[in-house]
Amino acid sequence: MTRTRKEELVAEMTEAFKDAAAIIVCDYKGMTVENLEIVRNLAKEEDTNVKVIKNRLAAIALQNAGCEAVDFKDTNLVIWGDTQVLPCKIADKAATQFADNFKIKTGLIAGEVASMETINAMAKLPTRDELIGMLLNVWNAPVQNFTIGLKALADKKESEA
Repeated sequence: MTRTRKEELVAEMTEAFKDAAAIIVCDYKGMTVENLEIVRNLAKEEDTNVKVIKNRLAAIALQNAGCEAVDFKDTNLVIWGDTQVLPCKIADKAATQFADNFKIKTGLIAGEVASMETINAMAKLPTRDELIGMLLNVWNAPVQNFTIGLKALADKKESEA
């Protein structure tokens, strides 16, 4: 890779990391290409980014983006996105599905290093769309119960008549 290409890559990653709400660094050593494609497809479905990036370039991009420093070692796959929950969910799902070869190393939430407990807790939270669905169900319940009661009352009146 030429120096100019590296500089372009660092500039692209810096812009991406500035806008990212969560950045998860994972170890993918020993994974097959097919399994990596499964992880990439999981991320693509949720509009989240996945990239294998050189350690030094990733460290420079994080520094330029104003994030806390992360120690990059060995092989790294970086997952990031606009929400804090989705990258954590994708990394957790991949770590569960490919337990032998895929491990979450560390993560940044809002530019600050997060503990593994935080990342695992974020992975278990519902997404924004799921929360909206839950809220709509709560709002819909009184109306639904009211209509069920009216139908029962109508059926009772009909059977009495």
